Amino acid sequence: MTVSIPELPLVHLSDDEMALINVLRADMLRDRWTLQLRDAYFNGEQLVRDLGISIPPQLKGLHTVIGWPRVGVESLEERLDLEAFRWGDGSDSSELEEIVTANDLLDESSLGHLDALIYGREYITIGSGDDDGSPPLISVESPLDMTLMWDARIRMGVAGLRECQSDGLVESGADERMIVLYLPNQTVTALPNPSGGWEVVDRDIHNLGVVPIVRLANRQRTADRVGKSEITPDVMSITDAACRRLMGIEVAAEFFGAPQRYILGASESAFQDAEGNAKSAWETYIGRVLALERDEDGAVPDVGQFPAHDPSGQTKIIDLYARIMSSQFGLPPHMLGYTTDNPASADAIRSTEAKLVKRSERRIRRFGSRWEEAMRLALWVRDGEPPDRTRRIETVWRNPATPTVAAQADATVKLVQAGIIPADSDVTLEMAGLSEGQRQRVRADRQRARGTAVLDRLAALGEADDAARSPEVVDGDVGLG
Repeated sequence: MTVSIPELPLVHLSDDEMALINVLRADMLRDRWTLQLRDAYFNGEQLVRDLGISIPPQLKGLHTVIGWPRVGVESLEERLDLEAFRWGDGSDSSELEEIVTANDLLDESSLGHLDALIYGREYITIGSGDDDGSPPLISVESPLDMTLMWDARIRMGVAGLRECQSDGLVESGADERMIVLYLPNQTVTALPNPSGGWEVVDRDIHNLGVVPIVRLANRQRTADRVGKSEITPDVMSITDAACRRLMGIEVAAEFFGAPQRYILGASESAFQDAEGNAKSAWETYIGRVLALERDEDGAVPDVGQFPAHDPSGQTKIIDLYARIMSSQFGLPPHMLGYTTDNPASADAIRSTEAKLVKRSERRIRRFGSRWEEAMRLALWVRDGEPPDRTRRIETVWRNPATPTVAAQADATVKLVQAGIIPADSDVTLEMAGLSEGQRQRVRADRQRARGTAVLDRLAALGEADDAARSPEVVDGDVGLG
């Protein structure tokens, strides 16, 4: 007789798992400095490379900041507004809305998009809910704490690692390092043990067959699937140059803020106090130079002033850098502070935003497919089986362009009048610029209006039927109708 012995999960990491962790940690640490550099430029905390020529040692601690990298990245991210998930066949999407609401995905998605633009990539992780029957967990993770081993042939991840603080997961309550190893059939959580290894505290056996991680990659190429940051070396170079020009203006303000003067033919007593002591340069400048005595020959000393420093040359260079930076980000120059005497018209502004709108549409198409894949994995984790591939999930995004409300309404009305789309279609509401919440309220109002119309029609039919069956009085005689 054979006895089947259940396979118990390992409480320690296997040799293969340890080797995989070491490879993934090395990959994550290798890229961390580059990611932190982009983060520093976004936050205005980068160290500007000084050429050591025009800045005196006393002003080495002066730090100038110009926020063009942040403006460029946020201007693109602000046009990537994820509004909802829905089934492509138009069926009820309440189950998708439940997952979105439980994980606050509409707000979390903006954080993921911002990090993907700054770092070049961001990760979406999917896991089981805390309790049976609870929605699956979907979270966005920073590449500073996470990495993914990618298989270019199947275009999927084969293993992932996240290293972070345990946040009091251990009984002592102390914050320690924690690693989460993502494998195709399980997710392993481990804490460091006193012997220097790792102790497994949880194994989530999900048996998905795929790693529950989706990567939001920005500016991919065929030879670089990891993605690139919007803060490119070109952007960093122009930012440093503009900061040095601002530093030059600060230095000039310190040295040439007060006009320099010269005095010719003055006696030594003009620079001494009543006791014969030499006065400071500042006291001499603001006092005695305004009233000088004649010399023994009766001549008055000559007093003159050197031309004051004109910062317009530096500001013109900064304006040049602003135009170069606007071409790098595809932004209208006025967003970076460059203005002209003749303000641009509305049509000119929209034409300058065309490149920014196109870049936003490309990000929406790329990021939208990643969010749809994440939602499919969430349904797979919840149901224990993959969702039907014939049912496509769609992501709903706000229009990244900046058309006026009147222009949107006019275009929608023309399509309805031409019979291209029906007036009561949800597509009509979407083209008119209504958000997902507003469209839901309009649909509810339409249902109530249709219900009220049906009740009124039934009431009218009932009154007509009652009138047909009631006795009729004709010339004082009572008859049956």
